[in-house]
Formats: sequence, C-alpha cells, structure tokens
Amino acid sequence: MDILWALDNLTLKALLDIFLVALVFYGASFLIRGTQATTLLRGMLLALGALLIVSGLFNLVALRWLLENMLLVLGIALPVIFQPELRRALEQLGRVFSFGRRQAPDDVRARIVDEICQAAEKLSERRHGALIVLQKHSHLDEFIRTGIPLNSEVSSHLLLTIFWPKTELHDGAVIVDDHGRLAAAACVLPLTASRNLPDPKLGTRHRAALGISEIGDSICVVVSEESGRISIANAGRLIMRLDVKRLQVVLTALYGSEARQAPLLLSNLIDRVNRSFSDLRQTWRERRDRA
Repeated sequence: MDILWALDNLTLKALLDIFLVALVFYGASFLIRGTQATTLLRGMLLALGALLIVSGLFNLVALRWLLENMLLVLGIALPVIFQPELRRALEQLGRVFSFGRRQAPDDVRARIVDEICQAAEKLSERRHGALIVLQKHSHLDEFIRTGIPLNSEVSSHLLLTIFWPKTELHDGAVIVDDHGRLAAAACVLPLTASRNLPDPKLGTRHRAALGISEIGDSICVVVSEESGRISIANAGRLIMRLDVKRLQVVLTALYGSEARQAPLLLSNLIDRVNRSFSDLRQTWRERRDRA
C-alpha cells in the first residue's frame, strides 16, 4: 500500500528532489573513492547497521536510546574524521567561483615552460630529483610558507642549483606562484591519500606531487632521483615516462594560454566521467566473479 501511495504522489517536483539528492551522494562518493575514508565509512555503516538490527530483534531499549542519541555525536565527529575530504570538496567548489584570480601573461608562462623543460632535461640526465609546482587558481600560500622565500624569476640555472644534491634547498618542492615568480624552495607538500596509484613503488616525491594536485588545480613536474624519469601530476593523475618534447607539449597544454586550457579542461572532465564508469564496471565484475 505504501508503494502505491508513493507512486500516486510522485510528481515532477518529487522526481527532481530525488535526482538532486542522488546527485549529492554520487558526487560525495568521488571525494572519498580510493582513499582511506572509504574503508572507515564502510566500517561505520556496518557497525551501526548491525547494532540497529540487534536492538530491533531483541528489543534492547538502552541500546536503541544510545543509537538515537549518537546522531548528535556523529554530527560533530564526522567533520573531524573526514576533514581532508571535506576540505578538498570546499576547495574544488571555491575554484568553480574564483573569477578574480588571473594567471601570469601568456608570454611569461611560455618562458617558464621553456626554462622548466631545459632544467628537467639536465636534471634527468644527472639523475637529480626535483619537484616543481606551478600554481594556477588554487591558493598555495600555506605550502609556500613552509619553504624558504625566494621571490625570483624562474630560470633553468636557478632550478639546477636548487636541486643540486649538496645544497640545503634540494629536499622539497619549489613553487612558482600565479604571478610567474619562483616563490619559495624546500616547500613541504601533502602526500596523496589515494590507494589507486599507477605504481605501488612510487616514492615520496611522486606521492607529494599527486597530493598537491588532488587538493587544487596545480601542475607538478617530478624528476625521479632513481631513474631520472620525468612525470607530471595534474588533477590527481600522474603522466609518467615523459621525454623533453612530450614534457613541453603537456606543460604548454596545461599551463599555456587560457584558450588552450579550455578544451583540455573539457577533455579532463569527460575523461574523469569515463574513468568513473570504468571503475564502477570493474567493481561490478569483481563482485560478480566472487559471487
């Protein structure tokens, strides 16, 4: 009877309401997918579900009272437990409406790309590890403050000097701010919380590059100290095994003029949707095979 009543009262407004709620939950799933929060949330839901079933079957009044009053505690605890995911969501939402921030002029960014490519080529040949972050619209002030202020022009010679293994500034990241200036060196970056890494043997530099790309729209160039390979992290993805020519092309596309970035942003969005559906299909196949 309840189902028939619901179907009779199903209006266009109700359908829109259901769609928006489903969209919110679907969007929230992207924030915790592949992170440690997924396991934590699954454990919490299983524990609460089991307690609710037990309290209902055996009519445990005290346990039911505890579960009913636990909602207030969870309302305080959840923002603390899922603080990294909530912060990333708010930062991504803020970037959507950040119209006032402007990047460096196109000619300045083109020069920066050339200087970074020249430095990356020599660093790769010498097998000197490097981590170079290019700021776009995201605020990186808190990470810039962890390093040594430089406020200088970006040059290949300066980057080679910074990442020389015997210097004091080589262990950490350099950040190029949104004005096209080398803001600081030896900066500390957050490590990625994702477990779906392209290579489980990735070192701290690559994990830090992915971490800074996950919380903003920054671009991070990595040179491996062990292999000398060049990689780029952007939007939580790692493009590996780049030569200098491909590095130039990718950096120009990601950090070039706004006209070049617009088609790439659309392509990244489509790619993310395709990867999401691919992950869902893979999960469904694995569960079907286990069954």
